[in-house]
Amino acid sequence: MAAWGGWFGTLGPAIVDAGNPFGPSAAVASDGSVSDGASSALTGYTVLTANSIGEASELAKGCPVLDAGGSVEVCETVEVM
Repeated sequence: MAAWGGWFGTLGPAIVDAGNPFGPSAAVASDGSVSDGASSALTGYTVLTANSIGEASELAKGCPVLDAGGSVEVCETVEVM
């Protein structure tokens, strides 16, 4: 938790939502069938604000998940509502 606190401290006002880890998941197919586990293998989320995907990627380089050999996916959200 100290590593997360340290990273969040470097992000400052870029943090929109510090996020949470994900628990068990399910996948819903187009035919309505449901299976245990999602294919993405994502383990949690954090929402940041940045001026570009490149800037967001630079901010993500400090994520503690990387220290454990994990990876971080950086996605832009598109406001539609």
